[in-house]
Amino acid sequence: MGEAKGSVWKDFIAGGFGGICAVVSGHPLDTIKVRLQTMPAPAPGQAPMFKGTWDCAVKTVRLEGFRGLYKGMAAPIVGVSPIFALSFFGFGVGKEVITSIKSDKNSKLSLLELFGAGGFSGILTTVIMAPGERIKCLLQIQKGTAEKKYNGPVDCAKKLYREGGIRSIYRGTVLTLCRDIPASGMYFASYEGIKNALTPAGQDPTKLSIGSVLFAGGMAGIFNWSVAIFPDVLKSRFQTAPPGKYNGIKDVFVDVLKTDGIRGMYKGFVPVMLRAFPANACCFLGYEAALKALNYVVPPL
Repeated sequence: MGEAKGSVWKDFIAGGFGGICAVVSGHPLDTIKVRLQTMPAPAPGQAPMFKGTWDCAVKTVRLEGFRGLYKGMAAPIVGVSPIFALSFFGFGVGKEVITSIKSDKNSKLSLLELFGAGGFSGILTTVIMAPGERIKCLLQIQKGTAEKKYNGPVDCAKKLYREGGIRSIYRGTVLTLCRDIPASGMYFASYEGIKNALTPAGQDPTKLSIGSVLFAGGMAGIFNWSVAIFPDVLKSRFQTAPPGKYNGIKDVFVDVLKTDGIRGMYKGFVPVMLRAFPANACCFLGYEAALKALNYVVPPL
């Protein structure tokens, strides 16, 4: 995976294609996740807006049709290609940097070293991820036409800029970093680790079957979100809250604990995990397929 010298540009292109595959396959469950995470706390004696994942899905389709599950997808589709491209590129660069400072340049990177390279990729992606997530979440929580404030990602970005400038668009950047640095490290380290475990001794991991790649990619998604779900809940709350409600991360944390308890930190866990395996299996399969195509057109040195 991008081991050959000078191949990070291939990681960039192949990662972008893999990201598009991930969004198209996983966005409906992402919409459900965000709606569960951001629904208001019910008044005493009242039932919650959604009882769970299935209830949220049924109500969304009933009120808004299947298109409701794809609300806000334009923002990640536009942003996801460069985000995943930067992510895989950052991982490739991280591996090269770590290899360059190792005494044995030909030795395999350890899981901890792969985690560090993956964490570096999470820093690069935040530049695009933070505003993309802000816009996506605001569009996803719009239910029906009565509450419609934004008419799409461009309209949302314009209104956010008008309300608070670039700071408003980038609201939640610190929480995005808190989520993506450790989650990206886990993402790439688990993928590479599972791929190596599935590869028979003496064989090349790039020759794995489609089924093995799908399994490794899907499990990487599971490990990624096992780490990311906690800060992701805080990020979604913070990014969709009215201006002035929260003064920082501590305020969001206290509010979630006060209204929902410790379980509130894991809201959306079911749709996240249902989405994590297929979306990331598709992502890594798309990445590996694109990388093979690129290596066919431009053979590695």
